Amino acid sequence: MRAPSGSFERPEPPDVAAPAAGRGVQTVAPPAPAAPTPPAPSRARRLLSWIATAALSRAVSALVPLVLLPVTLSYLGTDLYGLWAAVLAVTGMVAFADLGVGLGLMTRLAPCRVDGDSDTARRYVSSAYAAVCGVALPTCGLLWLFGGFIPWPLLFNATGTAARDAHLVALVCLTAFLLNIPLSLVARVQYAYQQVAASNVWQATASALSLPLALGAVYAKLPPIAVIASIAIGPLLVNIANTVWTFGWRLPHLAPRPRFVDSRGVRELFGLGGLFFMVTLTMVLADNADPLIIAHALGLASVTAYAVPARLFNQLGALVTLVNQPLWPMHGEALARGDLDWIRRTVRRMTIVSTLIAVLPSTVLVLFGEQLLAAWLPISIGNRSLLLGLACWWIVLAAISPRFMVQNAAGVVRPQLWGYLLYLPLSIVGKMLGVHWWGVAAAPYVAVVIYTGTVVPAAIFGYRRALRIRTT
Repeated sequence: MRAPSGSFERPEPPDVAAPAAGRGVQTVAPPAPAAPTPPAPSRARRLLSWIATAALSRAVSALVPLVLLPVTLSYLGTDLYGLWAAVLAVTGMVAFADLGVGLGLMTRLAPCRVDGDSDTARRYVSSAYAAVCGVALPTCGLLWLFGGFIPWPLLFNATGTAARDAHLVALVCLTAFLLNIPLSLVARVQYAYQQVAASNVWQATASALSLPLALGAVYAKLPPIAVIASIAIGPLLVNIANTVWTFGWRLPHLAPRPRFVDSRGVRELFGLGGLFFMVTLTMVLADNADPLIIAHALGLASVTAYAVPARLFNQLGALVTLVNQPLWPMHGEALARGDLDWIRRTVRRMTIVSTLIAVLPSTVLVLFGEQLLAAWLPISIGNRSLLLGLACWWIVLAAISPRFMVQNAAGVVRPQLWGYLLYLPLSIVGKMLGVHWWGVAAAPYVAVVIYTGTVVPAAIFGYRRALRIRTT
């Protein structure tokens, strides 16, 4: 298969000349056919197993924050917990710090897997690690050098003890996030090489580790910043172990090495990743602006009233992502083989599956969420209008997600970029007005209306364009 334009040149197999039959040439009997190998699992079976694994691992990952929520809320207090939630929103806003390299890597590795081209894949992996470390590590250094000059209390509208701890909370959370950017690349490699079940288990382990660390810090009566740090460090430790396990035993032929870093590969990953970067930037800025908008409009206590229900639904959103993300490399493989009928069937089926995954638990949370929160938390938090709005938001995202996976696999990113460029300013202005007029419950409703009018049409157009490009 010809390498895509701008990518590494893949070595062609050497020509093998057949021996000419004739006088003086000894004919050799053809070798006996090899015993048939067992057929590989079908895409449908693999996808079903990955969905089941995602559901189980997500259940573990969701349980830990739910157990920790009343503990941390009681230990930190309403204002400090609201500050922590606002800082985590900022880490969500800088999720684009790898400039889209991880997403570009996943797109580029899928054809390498189909072609069995380990050399090109290893150069992509090594180049991706070099590029991401070159962004994340200097940024972390600048944060430590100049973080003391940033007015963190003013940024988060923090007062009292929350204002005193704002600098440390921001430093701990942002440092853990930046260090985790290169460490999380291993998950992109696992998905591209369809090691999805293993990746899901490692992600669940990362969440599970935070539980004993945080409970130990609370039991030892450590300062609140130590409790926050204990939760932040869990994913770092697990990603280090996952990286060693994956490149040491599971996929050693892809292990990154400095000598395999290729300047063309870095430029190519930054080129494709730049489009993913712009999409991610606009998306996270819009979606993670809610706590900051609420903090400045209504105060940090209102951030807590919004962040706690939102965190419940974020677990649902993470499940939707885990279920749909394996489609990215699978669609890449199908596009490389020209199997467009399978893609269309899978998108239709996964739209139904993904929507049901969002609808069923959302219904439970809307109907019984107020009672659960009242019985579960030490303070009164619960608003059925907010719960319904968050449910609508995640249902819309779940329904459109399978179409995004096709265009991401094909590298067709510009349509969704235009959709998010429209969504970003409209949603921020709409949320500011909505929260000011109607309170915290207005934020998800505004997001649903504007997202449906901007990003959803762009996603449908991009999906159709990705299939048209493959057929021409």
